Amino acid sequence: MSTLATPTAAGTGTQDHQLHHPHTLSTLDFQGASSAAAASAMRTELNRLISQVKDEQERKAFQHEMGNFFLLFTRWLGERSKGTKINWDKVNSPPDDQVVPYDSIPRVESSPYLNKLAVLKLNGGLGTTMGCVGPKSAIEVRDGMTFLDLSVRQIEYLNKAKNVNVPFILMNSFNTDDETKRIVQKYATHNIDILTFNQSRYPRVNKDSLLPVPRNPVGDLADWYPPGHGDLFDSLNNSGLLDKLIDEGKEYLFVSNVDNLGATVDESILNHMVESGAEFLMEVTDKTRADIKGGTLIDYEGSIRLLEIAQVPSAHVEDFKSIKKFKIFNTNNLWVNLKAIKRVVEENELSLEVIVNDKTTEKGEKVIQLETAVGAGIKHFHNAHGVNVPRSRFLPVKSTSDLFLVTSDLYALNHGELAFNPKRMFNTVPLIKLGDHFKKVNNFLARFRNPPHILELDHLTVTGDVSFGSDVVLKGTVIIVANAGSHIDIPSGSILENKVVSGNLHILDH
Repeated sequence: MSTLATPTAAGTGTQDHQLHHPHTLSTLDFQGASSAAAASAMRTELNRLISQVKDEQERKAFQHEMGNFFLLFTRWLGERSKGTKINWDKVNSPPDDQVVPYDSIPRVESSPYLNKLAVLKLNGGLGTTMGCVGPKSAIEVRDGMTFLDLSVRQIEYLNKAKNVNVPFILMNSFNTDDETKRIVQKYATHNIDILTFNQSRYPRVNKDSLLPVPRNPVGDLADWYPPGHGDLFDSLNNSGLLDKLIDEGKEYLFVSNVDNLGATVDESILNHMVESGAEFLMEVTDKTRADIKGGTLIDYEGSIRLLEIAQVPSAHVEDFKSIKKFKIFNTNNLWVNLKAIKRVVEENELSLEVIVNDKTTEKGEKVIQLETAVGAGIKHFHNAHGVNVPRSRFLPVKSTSDLFLVTSDLYALNHGELAFNPKRMFNTVPLIKLGDHFKKVNNFLARFRNPPHILELDHLTVTGDVSFGSDVVLKGTVIIVANAGSHIDIPSGSILENKVVSGNLHILDH
């Protein structure tokens, strides 16, 4: 029977058919008896799960996956028992040579390295926070097109215009894989190679017992979780796709979140990456008050690191949020050398910071998810640095307030890319706060006859039962509040400039 190896005082116990994992548990120093006991109990439970997989090939793949999870779990135990925390006194803003201004990069119309590029979208998330079922990438965001439609259109146009073959890759999770594979069939006749692979599936851990929640290797989907996008490096390699890309002459990978509509292929950044000899570039942009929780680049003992808010000691959280000390944040637009990924994975160099995500299941069970962030890999790559890009390259749609912006006349659509309207006097976007009545996409869409005109809008707050007619113009600061039991209809053709609307208002068109 295949089993996971047992961590021992001297190292890793081995016996016939045990997991011979490329990493070694001998590097882990179990200083607390409770940590050693928790590791042993976890190993026993994982072996029990592995033993239930009857098909040999499936069991081997599942065993490898559980081995990776076990290493993450034991690394977290080791850090926890030692009280390993970041030393705040060693956290500094990155020096100028670690973050390059975008304006200092030479502009190129066409990069000679474009045919060596592949584009990857992180497609593991569901649309549940916006009230949708299925992959978030399947939500319609502009002119009847989904996130996926827009991305495919961009790459297809790039391939045609530049006479290249840039493949489009989706890293799915077990939550999104089946539906995504069904959806991408509609692009079969398009001028684009679409490749997919799955990130890992790890068991949730009961917070009290520190044992895996699932009782069998299939189990309830809610017992498992995708372990964050830091899993990209191992999963890309394990899928065989990394070798396939390298064999086909691809050398560079542009990675971004599928819901970031500003993350388009920038040939000037690609050129800069190659000519600077950087194996890893992270696009960062200037922080605003809306971004205070976003991860930032820091200098830590002379090397560049990604610092996430979850890693910050509680006494220094307000320092982390400071726009004065940390002026930039990670957009998660990343450019990575494919051969360098192969090297760091094969040589077992990856040691991404463990992020503990506390959750409560629908059954009321308190669980933890151990995750990693792909940007944390920056410390493992040669000549890695940040590029401070314009805000236009960070256009995420995390809520219907974001959706309100991207469907408006602030942007025009051009070959799948959103271009900022030059008629807007300011380069910043308005602050939008939509209440609970607008949180789900279907409710949001039902409340607007068509998107309001907002070229001169600075701030919009809408709460309560409010609906908008067609061709409404919003300027300056507009606040609309319908109290409980009240309804407000903004009539078609209304122009609201620096107005507060409250109470009851219901005007019928005739």
